[in-house]
Amino acid sequence: MKGYNNCMPLTPSLSKTSSLPPKSPNDSSVTMTELVLPSDTNALGTIFGGKVMSWIDIAAAIAAGRHARRVVVTASIDALHFIAPIKLGHYVHIRAMVNYAGRTSLEVGVRVDSENPLTGEMTHTSTAYTTFVALDDHGRPAAVPPVSPGTPEEKRRYDEALKRRASRMKLAEELKIQG
Repeated sequence: MKGYNNCMPLTPSLSKTSSLPPKSPNDSSVTMTELVLPSDTNALGTIFGGKVMSWIDIAAAIAAGRHARRVVVTASIDALHFIAPIKLGHYVHIRAMVNYAGRTSLEVGVRVDSENPLTGEMTHTSTAYTTFVALDDHGRPAAVPPVSPGTPEEKRRYDEALKRRASRMKLAEELKIQG
């Protein structure tokens, strides 16, 4: 489908109705751990931002795919903030979880932390919010299960995702009017 970059193949097919049973955000939870190698770093010995973006996209795709149990594609990566550098030799922990699900799209929040392998010190290095679209067997948007937040943290993330979605929808409308 035009405009979608990342595709994660998944085999099961869901009912085409919109009455899919809700899922807990925890059901989609993903934790990836990577090691920063010399080929991942710039002249300062810190990781390339594009490498972190790639890992974010992969972790988010896995989370979205777990939730939808369909092929999912990246629609957007927004609000990516690099807070601290990640150094050569450090371990990188990428955590992703679905915050919100619309009819066919899902917002996935991703947090990236760096671990110093010698001291165990953890540093929050970046946060991102991504949007994925689930596709049917013909490459068309497909229904996804709603999110059912259970914990106060999941409810906070869900409520904040609703605000970000409203903001994205407003921007899309404004761009459509200008275009």
